[in-house]
Amino acid sequence: MSDHEIHDAVEAFLDEADDAYGEYEQGYTDADATLRRLETAIEELRTATEE
Repeated sequence: MSDHEIHDAVEAFLDEADDAYGEYEQGYTDADATLRRLETAIEELRTATEE
């Protein structure tokens, strides 16, 4: 995986994490839903960086 691809994967993860935290802070989702969303984003990042 190139540095550019890793950068893109990290950027996508950070965007998703920011969105998840933002929705939680605004009261749109509960803690369990936010954690599930973050777990999915972490797994996607892990998969992307292992390629």
